[in-house]
Amino acid sequence: MTKTQRANLEIEGIVQGVGFRPFVYRLALRLGLSGWVRNTGRGVLVEVEGTRAALDSFCLAIREEAPPLAAISALRVEAITPKGGSGFSILASANETKGGEIPPDCDVCDDCLAELWNPHDRRYLYPFINCTNCGPRYSIITGIPYDRPATTMARFAMCDHCLAEYHDPLNRRFHAQPNACPVCGPRLALLNRSGAPLPGDPLTEAIRGLALGMIVAVKGVGGYHLAADALGEEAVAKLRLRKKRDEKPFALLAADLAAVRRFAHCSEREGRLLSGVERPIVLLRKLAANPVSALVAPQNGWFGVMLPSNPLQHLLLRGGAGPLVMTSGNLSDEPIAYRDAEAMAKLSGIADIFLSHDREIHTRTDDSILRLYRGEPLFLRRSRGYVPRAVNLPARQASVLAVGAELKGTVCLTRGAQGFMSQHIGDLKNTATLASMEQTVGHLGSLLEIAPEAVAHDLHPDYLSTHYAETLELPGIAVQHHHAHMASCMAENGLEGAVVGVILDGTGYGPDGTIWGGEFLVGGYGGFKRCGHFGYLRMPGGDAAVREPYRMAISALYGLYGKELFEQPLPFLSQVSALDRPLFLKMLERGINSPLTSSCGRLFDAVAALIGVRNSVSYEGQAAIELEALAERGTASIPYPYLVHGGDCQIIDFGPMFAALCADLACGRGSADIARAFHQTVAGAVSELCQKIREQTGTARVVLSGGVFQNRLLTEEVAQLLADSGFQVYCHRLVPPNDGGIALGQAVIAGRRIEAGETGKG
Repeated sequence: MTKTQRANLEIEGIVQGVGFRPFVYRLALRLGLSGWVRNTGRGVLVEVEGTRAALDSFCLAIREEAPPLAAISALRVEAITPKGGSGFSILASANETKGGEIPPDCDVCDDCLAELWNPHDRRYLYPFINCTNCGPRYSIITGIPYDRPATTMARFAMCDHCLAEYHDPLNRRFHAQPNACPVCGPRLALLNRSGAPLPGDPLTEAIRGLALGMIVAVKGVGGYHLAADALGEEAVAKLRLRKKRDEKPFALLAADLAAVRRFAHCSEREGRLLSGVERPIVLLRKLAANPVSALVAPQNGWFGVMLPSNPLQHLLLRGGAGPLVMTSGNLSDEPIAYRDAEAMAKLSGIADIFLSHDREIHTRTDDSILRLYRGEPLFLRRSRGYVPRAVNLPARQASVLAVGAELKGTVCLTRGAQGFMSQHIGDLKNTATLASMEQTVGHLGSLLEIAPEAVAHDLHPDYLSTHYAETLELPGIAVQHHHAHMASCMAENGLEGAVVGVILDGTGYGPDGTIWGGEFLVGGYGGFKRCGHFGYLRMPGGDAAVREPYRMAISALYGLYGKELFEQPLPFLSQVSALDRPLFLKMLERGINSPLTSSCGRLFDAVAALIGVRNSVSYEGQAAIELEALAERGTASIPYPYLVHGGDCQIIDFGPMFAALCADLACGRGSADIARAFHQTVAGAVSELCQKIREQTGTARVVLSGGVFQNRLLTEEVAQLLADSGFQVYCHRLVPPNDGGIALGQAVIAGRRIEAGETGKG
């Protein structure tokens, strides 16, 4: 008789709410094993008994055959005393330990889609179809363990058919917590602006409304979207007018990849990104001739495109409709609306009708945004579909809460050697967004059962995130903005020791009281030395210079021509009134309301205004985005001249570049070629200064971070030049290079300071 053995398996990661227990059950039956499986606070616990060969096959299959939505972060196997017995069972959840992970929301699986379109299936055209392999997760979870009573589906009692599926371990809806059907589950409703129901089938009437040019507020998985016909000029113009969004691009929703390729270039890799279970928005280059309204993404060479991420979106596009504009349902600078009353109050001035439903959203989650960089995905926003997946940290550390900076707000909580980044919260410039951050901190901390020992925040004293951190009864750890950027890129790449951090962005509070943004730092998590930076320019008018890039062009020209700057034959100067000219000269001469900045973002603004791209912006980064789009049409040539000077902290002086650029304008050189040469100049300057720093310090590893590295053209040129010069170059892959990833760096720096017994400002 073959001797039996018994093993205890502790499995951690995203293993709850993804069909893991029924997978284990079916695997045990297949291999003739006895025992049981249950959910715990940390993940899944299994006891299994059988022959040695069967147990080995079981452990191998756990990793190799896991459900599509599962992500195993740890698997521990321990031999225990055999108990005998027969059969395998699924036990009730236990929550005696802490440390579980929460699955993200995900797209509809192929099996559910087949049922959705099958006229003979009981869930035919049902907008809330799901199973253990797909559907809402993070957005509906109210507590742990992840069981139906701890979701917003708790109020929907399952019918007999759904209950039978739910309790059948061989059914793919076994313990699918959002399981429902038209008999017992959530239902759609079509409402007018006052919240009163409208007659007819809600879905049919919403589709008809879109065809007639209406703006429809659509309740999705993580909040409301505003939808409109993307081919209709009047509909898109109406949406821009009502939303007060003059030029910032809208996202597009298309039925499938074939539909996408009718208006945008879409490579195989981009197609895989679009089709993944996360269903992000992916930036795709526009086709030269495409049917989409020019108002969707004006002055931009790219569309932000997504495929349907839930059954309702699939149904809206059935029959070949679309593409649709599908933009976040919010007022300017506020988080996406997710509660019905809130949506009705805030969006009734924008939407004509509301396609809603009665399944509550517990956690708002806006869409994720990516683009391809060297064939790999680069996050511009990490949110729905990816959150709250863990990011592995370089080492175990104390539990920390990090609250980010001001723009593109996210928070990070750490536990052991994992960091949990929140969904995109928004720009922390008002109380509505601050309240959303407070809710996120409380809910995410509760789900993950993390009690932080300290709170990390930006060094800037006036950020709302800093004020929020100061209200918490936790030791505060202030982290310099660009140090946090550097640490973020280091952490996601698992780096220890010293690196050169090239941090290019728009704004960051410098310890010297100036505004940093073109930084070359050397150090690690424990500290840094500023070894170089872009030359300082004044920002005449302070924050007004961010909204009006022509101010930065005036500042750059003042450094060249002094009081004679307005005598230069440059077209953009004609838009500066005679009354304003002496005021600008006085501000720049005396430094009145004109803080110094080394910002790379402001450098881009100056060049954009100088060559006629734009004098003012309606959204953050607009001038730089349009300058990149222009440069992509230009021809590569010889970079402009610049100077590098200084000792321990070297400075890149772009004065010679501005002089040469003005000369090119005077002789009629094309703006696209000038924009391309500018990108080459910045890339060359970065590479040269990194080489000088390597000569001083011996450091040959470079991390690239900061919002400017969302610029594909610049990032590729910088990375290539550095690699050609023998550097090891590390970029972001798991979190955005912009301020949406900065909380990760804050958290790791804070963890190291706690370990070293340090708190307070850095």
